[in-house]
Amino acid sequence: MDAAADPPSPGLTERQRWMAVLARANAAELAALLETVPPLPAYRRLRGPESGLVMLRGRTGGAGAAFNLGEMTVTRCTVRTDDGLTGHAYVAGRDARQAELAALVDALLQDATRHSAVQQAVINPLAEAQQRRRERDGRKAAATRVDFFALATMRATP
Repeated sequence: MDAAADPPSPGLTERQRWMAVLARANAAELAALLETVPPLPAYRRLRGPESGLVMLRGRTGGAGAAFNLGEMTVTRCTVRTDDGLTGHAYVAGRDARQAELAALVDALLQDATRHSAVQQAVINPLAEAQQRRRERDGRKAAATRVDFFALATMRATP
């Protein structure tokens, strides 16, 4: 099967986006934003939250030979709402509450009647806050930028 001939479905791309936003959010942010989306359905945990390690792989030069970069702690959780919707989450670190809330939001976003409200109340504010943090961090990093070409052409004067 040719991957170029079969682009990913829009639904999958949208879910990948919200899962990435949820994975980068912390438990306090998720809990605060979820309070604005009542009524939340009852749910039960199907798996976890449980923490473990994943091996991070890298490639030399981005496209070269693969190598094991190191291990990272992740926490996963799966929940099912009383409506029968199942949500999953994998988050970096050991925050069990973050993983559980992220899985709940994933389940809520799969509900057609709640999707828009949850998107507006939870995902969009998180994505905007994360973008502001990236821009702030980028400005801080840019302020410490060193132009090595200029350093190489500098000469000490006798």
